[in-house]
Amino acid sequence: MSTAITLKQINKLAIPALISGVSEPILSLTDAAIIGNMEQNATVSLAAVGIVTTFLSMLIWVLGQTRSAISSIISQYLGAGNVEAVKNLPAQAIFVITGLSLIIIAVTFPLASQIFKLYNASGSILDFSVDYYRIRVFGFPFTLFTIAVFGTFRGLQNTYYPMLIAISGAVSNITLDVILVYGVEDVIPAMHIKGAAYASVIAQLIMAVLSAFYLLKKTDIPLWVTLPFNTEMKRFTLMILNLFIRTIALNIALYFGTSFATKYGESYIAAYTIAINLWFLGAFLIDGYASAGNILSGKLFGAKAYKSLIELSNKLIKYGILMGLFMGLIGAVFYYPLGNIFSNDEKVLSKFYDIFWIILAMQPLCALAFIFDGVFKGLGKMKYLRNVLLFSTLLVFVPVIYWTDSLDYKLYGIFIAFTLWMVARGLPLIIKFRKTFKTLAQKS
Repeated sequence: MSTAITLKQINKLAIPALISGVSEPILSLTDAAIIGNMEQNATVSLAAVGIVTTFLSMLIWVLGQTRSAISSIISQYLGAGNVEAVKNLPAQAIFVITGLSLIIIAVTFPLASQIFKLYNASGSILDFSVDYYRIRVFGFPFTLFTIAVFGTFRGLQNTYYPMLIAISGAVSNITLDVILVYGVEDVIPAMHIKGAAYASVIAQLIMAVLSAFYLLKKTDIPLWVTLPFNTEMKRFTLMILNLFIRTIALNIALYFGTSFATKYGESYIAAYTIAINLWFLGAFLIDGYASAGNILSGKLFGAKAYKSLIELSNKLIKYGILMGLFMGLIGAVFYYPLGNIFSNDEKVLSKFYDIFWIILAMQPLCALAFIFDGVFKGLGKMKYLRNVLLFSTLLVFVPVIYWTDSLDYKLYGIFIAFTLWMVARGLPLIIKFRKTFKTLAQKS
């Protein structure tokens, strides 16, 4: 098996993964853009979407770690030339994770009001948040199913079919958003924020159906669950547990960001919603190269090609910095038009424009952190990822956001905390990787 790493090989995986990766934030960005321009209750509705999106992202990121775990295990077995041994693992993982999603729906649906009060939501914002969530949550199992299938394809070094699925979902969501939010005269009544929620659920269902179709048609991986459990199920479970703890730490940061922004007032949480969703979009654009790092590092690690791993890391650092600078430049060029896409409220836009430059400036730092997140997931080193994120959240982000709040920095403080958080996440990963694999490469 060839272990040489070329730019063409990285881009062959990264570009389709990049396109498929942006589908997730596009679902939320589409809701935000269309809702933010409604004639009635636009600012309140936009704030509600921001709060619910934060909570749903937490749920998806906690249970959606199956993608990284499945991809890591399958790619390592592929590198070792023994992928047949884990063919039944994806179906078992999907069964477990979608079962958990149904339990979460049963628990959170009746407690939606209490959940969003924890985000400081009240009055109309709370009412709209509950309405939006109680529809969107039913797309949760479909999303987890799709994510697990994407992980299987990634393990097999294929990001093309996930790209096709993601494009279909994004196009469906945008089309349905326009139809269901604004309505079609004399045919479909305008459903406002509820219409946006229904559009997302239908798009998620479409993606799940297409995922099953492509997996069964294009691979020999079954979706029928068989027993006994695969021997790698134990390692898969340990990976998920470590990633679960890690994701809780990640969402502590997002919770504090949303909670503080909500505390500052309607226009602040609306501006924060625009900013954080654009930040998510940048993260998922970078996810293309993070995915390439994930996919290739797992395969090379399975093949014990340590010198090629070092070569891969050097190229990913270069591409990550360039990608981050490029996104920052694009954001700077379209600085004001981007805000106008999501809101026509001058107070909201003023607060957004005040802090958007921070998000653009942090893009290269985010790129490095996200890419090495992907590399460590491919290596299966979930424990170290867990420890780094616990450190960066509890000892960097939380103290900084409380400090900046005490200084009354408001949104400035929130995004200063996010910037320092990304530095504390990325730097230890780069140091650990290079120290470990330079030693192994010298010995091999």
